[in-house]
Amino acid sequence: MNKTEFLLKLKLQKGIGYVKLLTVAKQMNSEKTIEVEDLKEMELPEQLMEACLKAFRDKDLDRLVKQIYCQCDVIGFFDEEYPEKLRQIYRPPLVLFAQGDTSLLSKEIVTIVGSRYPTNYSRQVMEKLVPNLIEQNMVIASGLAKGVDALAHHTTLNNQGRTIAVIGNGLNYSYPRQNTWLQNQIKQKGLVISEYLPDTPPRPYRFPERNRILAGLSKSVIVTEAKEKSGSLITASIALQENRDIYAVPGAITSELSAGPNQLIGAGATPIVNFKFKNGKI
Repeated sequence: MNKTEFLLKLKLQKGIGYVKLLTVAKQMNSEKTIEVEDLKEMELPEQLMEACLKAFRDKDLDRLVKQIYCQCDVIGFFDEEYPEKLRQIYRPPLVLFAQGDTSLLSKEIVTIVGSRYPTNYSRQVMEKLVPNLIEQNMVIASGLAKGVDALAHHTTLNNQGRTIAVIGNGLNYSYPRQNTWLQNQIKQKGLVISEYLPDTPPRPYRFPERNRILAGLSKSVIVTEAKEKSGSLITASIALQENRDIYAVPGAITSELSAGPNQLIGAGATPIVNFKFKNGKI
């Protein structure tokens, strides 16, 4: 059995969360496939071993796997298509579900994040910054949330650029609903990815989990207009831990939405003082 298919079957198995899935994945050998004999050689707790053997032989899971493959592309940690930068992060997703152009995962990616309630300042910045990134053959990633995320995706598409949306729910959901049209456009002209099974609904705790993928995929993270305590700063913090380049759009110290970027700049992030990116750097 293909390793990705087996990981997917485990993911579909009740009682198998990320930690158990990772425990199994760590003991997989270098072969592209896995057999029952390989499982029996693993040093796993008895209950986990039983769950693995059950998942391997479960015909109902086989049908679910086929249904999922009909809905989207499935990329496993051991697949060549799996992005190398993401492979290196702490707690990498072991299975990704994708709709769109998966070749974008091998390109140079810059992540843009910011407030869900930005001012016109972010729009002005995006309108000048994004075209320059596109000229440098950068793929723009964001989280498909309302606000700066949607603005980054829209601006990229409007300038014939390539964009990746990393969502905090399954691919069969669109959240927020106001971004349904945008999500469909990205499927057609870019890429939408998720680590969650396609029918997984949005939940608040899933969005911080999603942020590590946004940070891990990219070479650089750009933050524009974010409060001092926000998901954008969580993404930037993860990116910093993973040795990514952090850029921040400075703003007035009287603006609550500039507190986050200004704080990042004070901590060593590179301030964006012009729009001239070259070789992925200002």
